[in-house]
Amino acid sequence: MSFKNRDRFIQLGIAIASLRKLRGLSQEMLAEKAHISRSLVSSIEAPGSATGFSMEVFYNIADALGIKPDDLIKASVFSDILNCL
Repeated sequence: MSFKNRDRFIQLGIAIASLRKLRGLSQEMLAEKAHISRSLVSSIEAPGSATGFSMEVFYNIADALGIKPDDLIKASVFSDILNCL
């Protein structure tokens, strides 16, 4: 994974964790709604860790968080957007 993409995955993980908490979901609840394992959610959200994952997982997480995929990407790039979602 390139350094540039590493940072993007980290930012995306932070956005997912923030939105999950704003929605009042535990990692286990998000995992169940997204049809993935809790350990994958934990890996994705781990600060400083860049865990790559498939587009299917990305879409499942966006659906589970009740957010459009493009808004989830925007939230990972512009952290101030999180306050509006």
